[in-house]
Amino acid sequence: MSAYILQNENALYYECAFSCDNALFLRISTDEAYFLTDGRYITEAVQIIKNAQVIDANRDLVKKARAIIKKARLKNIIFDPLEFSVARFDALSKNLNVNFRAQKNFSQIKRMVKTPEELKIIEIAALKGQEAFRRFAQIIQERGFGKSEQELHYEAQNAMRDGGKNKLSFSPICAINENAAKPHSLPSSKTLKKGDLLLLDAGVKYRRYCSDRTRTIEAQKSAAFDDKGTQKFKDAFRQKIYDTVLKAQEAAIKTIKIGVKASDIDKAARDVIEKAGFGKYFIHSTGHGVGLDIHELPVISPRSAALIQEGMVFTVEPGIYLPNAFGVRIEDMAAITEGKVKVLHENG
Repeated sequence: MSAYILQNENALYYECAFSCDNALFLRISTDEAYFLTDGRYITEAVQIIKNAQVIDANRDLVKKARAIIKKARLKNIIFDPLEFSVARFDALSKNLNVNFRAQKNFSQIKRMVKTPEELKIIEIAALKGQEAFRRFAQIIQERGFGKSEQELHYEAQNAMRDGGKNKLSFSPICAINENAAKPHSLPSSKTLKKGDLLLLDAGVKYRRYCSDRTRTIEAQKSAAFDDKGTQKFKDAFRQKIYDTVLKAQEAAIKTIKIGVKASDIDKAARDVIEKAGFGKYFIHSTGHGVGLDIHELPVISPRSAALIQEGMVFTVEPGIYLPNAFGVRIEDMAAITEGKVKVLHENG
């Protein structure tokens, strides 16, 4: 196997079930690996890490890594240029007679196909996300009207965290009416009224693995993020846009099979939206991989060359965004397990 060096926290965690904000992981061979960190993390690292030698590098990780590389007489070592700053890479590689081979997304490529255990963990994360959406719906019913997006954003975070039991996959997106036309809208002082369109994009982590989902609803006293097909809007045009996005998502999910191009999944969703006359308002990819990072491989986009494989997990999230009016996005996570696509906790 090829030697490699990593510093991204999720990459480190994938290798040895532990990470911290000052560490390097160096794989020399199948049987030889090193986790370099400083005295703040040594005790915990030694307790947890079983597949690598833990070394206290006394805060000079690069110096110690260079010494190990020299001693091992490595000729080639892989690194991810997206992980290392220019200054740190120069300090690591300077005057070493080693071929540093740049491979973008090195760890994410390794992590693209999940193990059965990872799939179980991610499914639990998705279930916890579903439960959190239900808690947020109850908040809307009980005290949501009259609150600003900023206040709702705070409430959404609390609903996701469930009293500190969960960590967030990312900062939730909670957008009303025209702000929902911005795919990554920032919370504003705009307040929620009955009949407003409300979009929530959020997720939680379970054992470090992320979940991700989006629902768009009409805010009423009975507000609920229930089955996607039951969402009803009093405004006929909003209903048309919502139904188009839902059909696009359904078309994309039906396309998912082992061996299918990721770009074909994107095309299935995009074709529905373009046929309805809103193609220019679908302004992002149809999906992305999910795992230890909220955005992983494969990318479900028109340019993606990825082929769908057993064990992949990715979102399917078409959307239509009408500037200064409103936006609709519907998002679920799909897992390829036992040769079939499984939408993780689709309802709720």
